[in-house]
Amino acid sequence: MQILLAEDDDGVAAALVEVLYDHGHVTRRVRYGRDVLTYHRSSDLLLLDLGLPDTDGLDVLRTLRAVSDMSVVVLTARGDERSVVRGLRLGADDYLVKPVRLDELLARIDAVTRRTAAKDGPTVRTVRAGDVEVDLDARRVRVGGADVELTTKEFDILAVLAGRAGTAVSREQLLDEVWGDAYHSVSRSLDVHLTQLRAKLARPELLTTIRGFGYRFGDLGN
Repeated sequence: MQILLAEDDDGVAAALVEVLYDHGHVTRRVRYGRDVLTYHRSSDLLLLDLGLPDTDGLDVLRTLRAVSDMSVVVLTARGDERSVVRGLRLGADDYLVKPVRLDELLARIDAVTRRTAAKDGPTVRTVRAGDVEVDLDARRVRVGGADVELTTKEFDILAVLAGRAGTAVSREQLLDEVWGDAYHSVSRSLDVHLTQLRAKLARPELLTTIRGFGYRFGDLGN
């Protein structure tokens, strides 16, 4: 598994990287909260210290949850009840207080991974809504039985939405997954590509705008 470790203490980080490596995990260690938002897309799970030098780890967690549902285990010296409750409510999958026994940490990581796999279930690779068919693997779109030619970015946007059919997807998550960074992308580019995509699909009801949040691909039953 690819693990992202956000920890500013060099000694703690070195020990964690070593034990994770010994148990088959590849770990990227970062020191700052801003680096979590840069590297999270290439990782399966985040180990997050809350006492980071540039920003509070809870703020990192809040921002991350706007663009990603990756597994997060908080690993921190901050053990007061308020911090634990806030961390879990902001979307942490587990919360461990330092010092932590390494065997327990590994067991918690395994447990979070199993829960995530069970929640996600089998991946749907072809999505249908009405007479629209999106083949995610072949990168092919058919509307009313006819192929529709999309640009790379147009298909990438459609794939993110179709892959979560019936679920609201935020603008930030779209920018993050299609452009790679929700916080340095030109939001206007998304609007232009969405306009072109809707015109090519010619199904106005397929991509619903959720004011102030994002978009939703039409329900499968339509």
